[in-house]
Amino acid sequence: MIRDINTNDAREVEDIYNYYIRNTFVTFEEDPVTEDDMRERIQSQKINLPWIVYEENNEVLGYAYASEWKSRCAYKYSVESTVYLKHGKQGKGLGTKLYQELLHRIEKSRIHAVIGGIALPNKASIALHEKLGFEKVAQFKEVGYKFEKWIDVGYWEYLIT
Repeated sequence: MIRDINTNDAREVEDIYNYYIRNTFVTFEEDPVTEDDMRERIQSQKINLPWIVYEENNEVLGYAYASEWKSRCAYKYSVESTVYLKHGKQGKGLGTKLYQELLHRIEKSRIHAVIGGIALPNKASIALHEKLGFEKVAQFKEVGYKFEKWIDVGYWEYLIT
């Protein structure tokens, strides 16, 4: 089941996200977040931007959200999309379902452009974005540094017509 996120999901979402912080470079955060940090992020979400979770048997298996792309007024119709799955739940179609629902909710708003940033290499994330109609529009070389390694970031864009 996919539903709106709420602050009661903070612990499970924090657990999901902290795996990626500690073990991967798909997020450039380096310090694990606390349950309170995640609760605050959920509470501070913009009212018109969706945050959703995929829940099965009362367990959150993934989450997705849209966030402000840039703070300048001219970017008000653009958002960045984010999807995370619980470690070990990849490859089962959950990310696709979450992302499709996120895009569906974004499409109901006044948003025109959805931007997905991907730390590279990441074949699975690239495949997911392109399956959903995103097009690669940019790549920045060595803009991130984590785990003693320089990391490229690519940007994929989905235009809502």
